[in-house]
Amino acid sequence: MTTDATNILTVEDIRKLALPLGTRVITGDGLLNRPVSWTTVVYLDDNFSSKSLQQDEMVIVAPPTKPRANVATDVDIVRWAADSHASALVMVMPPSSNAIAEAKAYSIPIMTMPSGNRPRIVEKTVVSLLVDRKGQLERRGTQIYRQLTQISSRNEGMVELISAMARLTGKAVVIQDKRLRVSEYTLQPQFAAVWEEIEAFLRKGDNIPVEYQDRHRVSEVDHSALMQSLPMPGIARLISPIITKGVGRGFLSIIGHDSELDDIDLLVAEHGAAACALEMAKLKAVSETEKRLRGTFLDRLLVGDVSHQEAIRQGERFEHDMTLNHLALVMAWRGDNPPSMRRLETMINSIIENQHADALVWQRERDNEVVVFQATDADDPVDFSLKLAEAFARDINRQYANNHLAIGLGQPARDVGAWRTSYRDAVQARDLAIRLQTDTPLYIGDLGVYQLILSLSDRDKLTDFRDHTLGKLNEYDMRQNADLIKTLEAFFNCHGNLSQTAEQLIVHRNTLLYRMNRINQIAGIDLNRPETRLALHLALTIRRLLSYN
Repeated sequence: MTTDATNILTVEDIRKLALPLGTRVITGDGLLNRPVSWTTVVYLDDNFSSKSLQQDEMVIVAPPTKPRANVATDVDIVRWAADSHASALVMVMPPSSNAIAEAKAYSIPIMTMPSGNRPRIVEKTVVSLLVDRKGQLERRGTQIYRQLTQISSRNEGMVELISAMARLTGKAVVIQDKRLRVSEYTLQPQFAAVWEEIEAFLRKGDNIPVEYQDRHRVSEVDHSALMQSLPMPGIARLISPIITKGVGRGFLSIIGHDSELDDIDLLVAEHGAAACALEMAKLKAVSETEKRLRGTFLDRLLVGDVSHQEAIRQGERFEHDMTLNHLALVMAWRGDNPPSMRRLETMINSIIENQHADALVWQRERDNEVVVFQATDADDPVDFSLKLAEAFARDINRQYANNHLAIGLGQPARDVGAWRTSYRDAVQARDLAIRLQTDTPLYIGDLGVYQLILSLSDRDKLTDFRDHTLGKLNEYDMRQNADLIKTLEAFFNCHGNLSQTAEQLIVHRNTLLYRMNRINQIAGIDLNRPETRLALHLALTIRRLLSYN
């Protein structure tokens, strides 16, 4: 058979597109670019010496049809194929070491098929590819999809899924979630030196093809996989979105040298992404079930319906040590048009993962809050948990600069029975953060003076005390468009440290000293007196509470 020079198929093309999935190259890796003109099946009990081959024909070697004494050896087959200028040998049975040595000497590739494949069916598939490449590509895609989905149905997991894709393509395979974090990957040796650069490129959102950047419309894109060059010379990737329920949940990338990415890689990218979507959907369903069970358990725990022993057992189920010291953190959006609680829960889980914190997270929809029970430090529990709370505030503010989060922390709980109290304290601190309109996490143990003021029922007396203490300063600020009240608040926020106060106000130290002198003069006070400082601090606190109450 003659082949159009512009559409020549090589041994590697045949291996990828027509031979049974899992066919292995035994020897001759560097010879797989040989052209293939046709294929034929030879049985070991054939009189193969009388057979003639076309130039570059692929030979499929099958066991004898009947037990006979005059059966050729695989060494005889290798010599005959080499003399006939065959392009490669595909064997049903593993070759002997002598045959492998002979193949190396004659420079002819040997491949072996997985057991259970019928030689005549394989021959028919190879011929189909040689005469109808498009049709065989479609059939190959179906085979690939079936193999990958079977891995998921057998619950072998994402790791085995991408390992199978790596075996099919011989290239690096990367799975990323919707936030572009690399969840799984296989690394090829040729990319080891530049892998950090490759990962850095993959993690940047701007490097996602424009067609795929809107995850809510990615299912409308015509192309199920796109080729994209990487900054490293000669390296590219096929990228395909992983879509479940019409929404992009991540990306599959197949990375290789740009000249080597071929049809089989495109098929694996397309069908691999679909298989990954099934796996992600299954993992999501399991995660949602575990989340509901965890929420039910924590609900029961907070109403006192869980014994210590049951709490320990349930903690083991969630891979969480309930015997450690814990501290409750309660969070809620404040202000108008906030993001969803589900989005807040997702961000909290992501931050906890990045911080390597040991915690149980729970979205309480009926109360519009997310609760975190953190296994905290035994010696310094409050500061330890405050660091996590500050990470929440910092990262969420960076992602949602126009929205605000109220965070409250309860007292440390040294046993499961005290979790209820820690939670209630955290709710009080969170509610106070909402009233004070502050993004700073508030610990219940630091809020005694606020709670005392809020418990006082005589609002008129509180107002009189505020006006008596701060009235002159407030009038001066309004009349002169000055910032003496703001200066005083910064002074107390910085615990009286003048250098820190000047830095917070972004003013020169001499400017701050001038303002502090003006405060003394206008209010007729002496800030060096402890009683005066206490009165001013209380007045500022009352001012904030009354302003937002």
